[in-house]
Amino acid sequence: MANLFSSFDPSSGILSLNWLSSLIGLLIIPPMYWLIPSRMNMLWIKIIMTLNKEFKILIGNNMIKGNTLIFISLFSLILLNNFIGLFPYIFTSTSHLIMSLALALPLWLSFMIYGWTNNTTHMLAHLVPQGTPPILMPFMVCIETISNIIRPITLAVRLSANMIAGHLLMTLLGSTGPSMDMSLLWILLITQMLLLILELSVSIIQSYVFTVLSTLYSSEVN
Repeated sequence: MANLFSSFDPSSGILSLNWLSSLIGLLIIPPMYWLIPSRMNMLWIKIIMTLNKEFKILIGNNMIKGNTLIFISLFSLILLNNFIGLFPYIFTSTSHLIMSLALALPLWLSFMIYGWTNNTTHMLAHLVPQGTPPILMPFMVCIETISNIIRPITLAVRLSANMIAGHLLMTLLGSTGPSMDMSLLWILLITQMLLLILELSVSIIQSYVFTVLSTLYSSEVN
């Protein structure tokens, strides 16, 4: 079990520089500034424009110009770290609560401070949904307050748990390879390939879900 979870240990490895895997994405940035854009660059610009349109709709009418950029940057950071973590011997930083909480908690805290400072009445109105009977109002306030407080935890745990689950499953299956019969080895290889494709899709979905939920939380405080 210790060997199984060693890939998620930040101090494991030869040089213990695992957290530097989060900075590998910086090597991709310089080619973005060439005069003639490449196909990769054009694809990335297309993704950014699509995300920008979607986040504009989610945030609503009270949008300040350029505030979708923070959510696009957040999506890019999580997506890049999720992809990099799929390569062998590279540490998956997003599988740690330290990383995911560091992204979720400051965002949620800034939304809450802004909302309660500038739109106190609106924030209080959010604690009681429309059409709630008067007798249930105290319970609804308690439930809504608790659900609001645990939002950053659920955001962080969702991202980390999804990244850990897939990686552990691939590690468990891969460790059975040496002891497996040669006739069954091709089944293991196909399963591992399918799992890798699944993990690729999970990497995209989880970064998108994290960003969209953060955007929705920000729209509630306006």
